[in-house]
Amino acid sequence: MGTTSFRPEPTGTMSWLRGATTAQRRVLLAASLGWMLDSMDVMLYALAVPRMKADLHMSSATAGLIMSGTLVAAAIGGVLFGRFADRRGRTRALTASILVYCLCTGLCGLVHTAMQLAICRVLLGFGMGGEWAAGAALVAETWPDQHRAKALALVQSSWAVGYALGAGIVGLIMPHFGWRPVFFAGVLPALFAVWIRRRVEEPERWQESEASVTPLREVFRSGTRRRLTLVTLMNGATLFAWWGLFFWVPSFLSLPVAQGGRGLSILQTSGWTILMQVGTFAGYVSFGFFADRFGRRRMYILYLLMAAIVVQFYARASSPGTLLLLGPIVGFWGSGYFSGFAVIASELFPTIIRASAMGFSYNMGRIVSAAAPYVVGRASANHGIGAALGITSVAFLTAAALATTLPETRGAPLS
Repeated sequence: MGTTSFRPEPTGTMSWLRGATTAQRRVLLAASLGWMLDSMDVMLYALAVPRMKADLHMSSATAGLIMSGTLVAAAIGGVLFGRFADRRGRTRALTASILVYCLCTGLCGLVHTAMQLAICRVLLGFGMGGEWAAGAALVAETWPDQHRAKALALVQSSWAVGYALGAGIVGLIMPHFGWRPVFFAGVLPALFAVWIRRRVEEPERWQESEASVTPLREVFRSGTRRRLTLVTLMNGATLFAWWGLFFWVPSFLSLPVAQGGRGLSILQTSGWTILMQVGTFAGYVSFGFFADRFGRRRMYILYLLMAAIVVQFYARASSPGTLLLLGPIVGFWGSGYFSGFAVIASELFPTIIRASAMGFSYNMGRIVSAAAPYVVGRASANHGIGAALGITSVAFLTAAALATTLPETRGAPLS
């Protein structure tokens, strides 16, 4: 049985998943766990930084610069691994990218200087950038048109799970053993890469495309150049909005009112942030159902417009109760559209360049997003952090405007 076949489905909301073939489920599991581990590593570093700064004699600026370097390396890795996925196969690229960032995560626990840490994080970034393009292309080419958006949305939802998993690992390990074992724990998922290589098959569509002989210049040929440019700009705007918003939400909640924050306690800030992730998970998953029913572009634009609106209400809220209620709503609309980018990008480009084009468009956006924390932080110094969050609404609206120029792809078979 081919990997793109689909058995008659039972009825029910999750019938699309219960009716999947074994090969399709393995692909979905592989891509989801890969993306979850990517997210987990981001959280490990973010939560371990305060302890690492003291031991490695780093300033906050240096720690932030290292994170920016990781994002830039991820952009380069996304292009390189995307090309590798088009030439040598989706599962090979996914396996290699997971091995790179898992092993480099472990190396972070052995460093003794900020420079050593920077080198490890840059190498890690190459693998981090490559994972998304390979995994998304693998799912897109394995699942049928009528269920592709739901499958990719489920993959995207694993990002929220990885965030929670990373927080749990840090909470269990760092208070008792320090920050180094936190990164050692990140090596264990490398075993998962071995399972992918042995049990997950390459999509038939890729095997039949003879993609291995396609020159790199095909990614930028005139027939796809306009779409590639628009998708890259659109994703750059959404990533700028996301990092500008969610990087500063904990500070917005915890800073004193005199500094533009809301003065919540550490316990409240953690609880409010976790509840926001519940909304984020729901936003990721729901987008797939809506997109398969009403269209990819229409729902993508709707989520972005709603994100621009709810951020304004959130930034102006003052009472803890209102912030608690609005948090999951902000998470829902402010993150759910990422499920749309995966399905839109996968359906806009042909099989022979799909992973390369997706890797380029997504990871170029990472470079743009590296500026978001600084821009919002700089604005908050002059106008307060609540007002500064309004910048992200502009980015959301920009992305929505760019999305209107793209064609609707629902129901169109992959080329």
